[in-house]
Amino acid sequence: MKIIQKANTQKIIVFFVDKLETFVEKYLVLFPYLAVRFIDNCILLPIETQTQDTALEIFSTLNDRGRPLSDSDIFKAEFYKFYSAIGKKDDFINRWKNLESLCKKIFHPTKYGPMDELFFQYMYYLRAKKGIISSTTEGLRRFYESYDKGHYAIFKQDKTFQDLESLADFWTKVYNGEDFHKEVQRRLFVLNYAPNGMWKYLVAVYFMHNKNKWDEEKFFVFLDNITGFIWANTIINPGISALKTPVYIEMVNIIKDKPVTFSNYKFSKYNLHTKLDEYNFSNGRPITKSMLAWWAFRNFNQELLQIDTPLEIEHIFARGQKEKLKNVVNLESLGNKVLLEKCINIRASDYRFEDKKKYYEKTKIKELCDFANNKPDFTEADIALRKMEIINEFIEFLSELGLLEENSDEYQYAYAIAFDE
Repeated sequence: MKIIQKANTQKIIVFFVDKLETFVEKYLVLFPYLAVRFIDNCILLPIETQTQDTALEIFSTLNDRGRPLSDSDIFKAEFYKFYSAIGKKDDFINRWKNLESLCKKIFHPTKYGPMDELFFQYMYYLRAKKGIISSTTEGLRRFYESYDKGHYAIFKQDKTFQDLESLADFWTKVYNGEDFHKEVQRRLFVLNYAPNGMWKYLVAVYFMHNKNKWDEEKFFVFLDNITGFIWANTIINPGISALKTPVYIEMVNIIKDKPVTFSNYKFSKYNLHTKLDEYNFSNGRPITKSMLAWWAFRNFNQELLQIDTPLEIEHIFARGQKEKLKNVVNLESLGNKVLLEKCINIRASDYRFEDKKKYYEKTKIKELCDFANNKPDFTEADIALRKMEIINEFIEFLSELGLLEENSDEYQYAYAIAFDE
């Protein structure tokens, strides 16, 4: 047997494999007794601790160069003990493997492991049930260890695992485009381009509370509201910390069967318009893709795309032609950007608009198809006009949702400035 030596652990394995092969060659008859000799001379040293944290600390110390335990590993162990005690160990093992497989498909990529992501979502649901609106969020282990009666009591009941399974099944349907009205799927597609992951926690809480009384129309309205608020709040108050308090309040409102309106966190029309007009929608900012995804699907004729379709930011007026602009700032304007399938975006590259049109004819982005068929050119004036259209449409969208303060005089002034420009 040949084993490539890459690490100390592998060197040790190689050493023992060589010794065992030599022993077998010389003393084949005695080989069964070797195993018995090892078993008889091994000592199992149990270490008892008062708390789970202490046990984990000891494990981490002994396992310093090995694989650290994830939070979900700890929770799996607690579930395992529960199901073993009621004679359903094998059933649990199969259910866990299935759940783990689903999570790897639907929660990738994520800053946490796929299973940990599922437990985070469930944690927000439990927090909302408790009425917790504090912006300080505990770590997973500490939260679940202390929840309810403590000592991971939440994992000593089959209902908890059933909840986790139903939540994973819900997200599987989201990403497969199953069981939802077309307009709901379109909004879920847009939310998949959200500037941060907070929307998933809101949706998870909404699903868990309403799964037995599902109303697609109410879900549709809910998705529009969280889209509008998260997009606008990201522009006015950058950073996820500014989202936590209003979002946690709405999570509790979901549990109370109240509509999600963000009524205490409305935006000024004037301030929002000014901010949008001055905002630097650079490619490196997630909100840029968010706005472009939202704009693409404001077109009622935009067909639904697969949720995992790779879309990238395309400059309609090519970056390679920037010397033709009077104001080079317009090159990076929101009015000059659109989402386009990655493969087409690479081919379109820095061609002139008249040359890009043959590629735009192949895209599923309706706006670009219309440009290819109806526009002879895309100029600097078109950039400014399209930017204004996107901004004003977004303002109107928020107004329809009731997310704007009524301050018409200031807004009319801001509109006039934008129009004059």
